[in-house]
Amino acid sequence: MNETQETPEAPEVTGKRMLIRDVAIFQVKLIVDGLRDLVLVPVSIVAGILSLVSGKDGEVGPEFYQLLGAGKQSEHWIDLFGALRNAPPDMENVVPFPEGDMDKMVDTIESFVVDEERRGGMSSQARARLEGLLSRLQNR
Repeated sequence: MNETQETPEAPEVTGKRMLIRDVAIFQVKLIVDGLRDLVLVPVSIVAGILSLVSGKDGEVGPEFYQLLGAGKQSEHWIDLFGALRNAPPDMENVVPFPEGDMDKMVDTIESFVVDEERRGGMSSQARARLEGLLSRLQNR
């Protein structure tokens, strides 16, 4: 007999039970995310070194970027902030956060430092401009 088995639906949880459930699951996810990050620190260094030495014809090897791909998949699987789906619909974003992301901020700072180095090093005036740039990035 070919009987199809249906996945049982989770009971609907609302209100205080939902919040308690979300807090508990968030704690577990934080631990899993932290353990993943703890493992990724040394593994990423090894993968980076392997990518440098395994490359051919001036190209780098794929190991580091393969690790990043796996890390991104694990980030999606962990879905650390997934409980936001249960937030009240009228919830406001009460904590303003800068536009863009950390990569964009690093790119901006790197570009500034490289430009200053090309000009002959970082003067006190350049240092003041860098501090101003960092301040503006934090206030976005």
